[in-house]
Amino acid sequence: MLESFRLPETVLITGGAGFIGRSIARELLQRGCRVKLLDSLIEQVHGDKGRPDGLDPDIELIRADIRNGDAVASSLKGIDSVIHLAAEVGVGQSMYAVERYTSVNDVGTAVLFEKLVEQPVRRVVTASSMSIYGEGLYENSEDKLVEDAERRPRTGAGQCWDPLDTEGRPLKPVATPEWKRPSLASIYALNKYVQERTTLIMSQAYGMEGVCLRLFNVYGPGQALSNPYTGVLAIFASRLLNGQQPMIFEDGEQRRDFVHVGDVARAFAAALELPHAAGEIFNIGSGRDRSVTEVAQELARAMGKEEIDPEIVGKSRVGDIRHCFCDGSKAAEKLGFQATKDFGEGLAELASWVAEQTAEDQVDLARSELEARGLVA
Repeated sequence: MLESFRLPETVLITGGAGFIGRSIARELLQRGCRVKLLDSLIEQVHGDKGRPDGLDPDIELIRADIRNGDAVASSLKGIDSVIHLAAEVGVGQSMYAVERYTSVNDVGTAVLFEKLVEQPVRRVVTASSMSIYGEGLYENSEDKLVEDAERRPRTGAGQCWDPLDTEGRPLKPVATPEWKRPSLASIYALNKYVQERTTLIMSQAYGMEGVCLRLFNVYGPGQALSNPYTGVLAIFASRLLNGQQPMIFEDGEQRRDFVHVGDVARAFAAALELPHAAGEIFNIGSGRDRSVTEVAQELARAMGKEEIDPEIVGKSRVGDIRHCFCDGSKAAEKLGFQATKDFGEGLAELASWVAEQTAEDQVDLARSELEARGLVA
């Protein structure tokens, strides 16, 4: 039996004007909380607009960088708990915008916790990422689990994309639990791991409670369609909206776990509320894996663009992994959380929202940036 909830509270959401933050804010308002947002509203994510459309008028929005200590200290006044989302997001871009990602993600988290030392709160829930796992968990031909799977560099078109065992046989991907050792394959993954450890170390040291949620591939209405380094479904949607083929690296058979933003918002609320979640790390996903090609085709059908087939690039990006999908059993047991949104319904909802949007397709520009730096092979 799960312990009783502790809300309502006054909650600060850093990075709260983004796609996930707005959904969490709505969820918390429905649960009787007061909500304050801190967000820098960077152009890559938000365009040149100010306050995001549809943001509840009762929500206070402070426009400031997470690295601005005075602004963070001011935003913490009267706050009971914090949800920390503020971060630069994107594996590919992190591999060349190293200083920017590390500054915002790691230094920004350090600034937040320095100010929390002066103004402690009950709990901090930090958004982490499945990217810290690197490759997910695998099984070999003897049904033994393999935590440290790595892919060998491909030297010919006929070689396998998948990690291999010592005999050269493909390993079988299985759902990845929280106990799998991290394998940090990108600067973004490294940043998120530092955010996790900072949250758990500092919260314990200063009498607060820390919780980290490792998010898998989040999708839904409200994503930044013009940001070529955002979630893969938003990138696909932007391409399709502009009559372009979704671009898929490798052979398109890499497998991921897609979870709806509404489910993610419920997970954050549970992580904020439940007393026994303190000090824990949880996977947040749907528990269902799909190939990237399958997802692109399903989205095209949902958008009425089924005649547009994805472009299979046949090249890999540095920092990408082959397979990783969610074992959500710990979240089910300790948070009472299971994703409930049907994927087909979620895609239809996304497609309906996308049809009313305009998006600047910058995927080719992003690919060119990666290729110019030798990050695509």
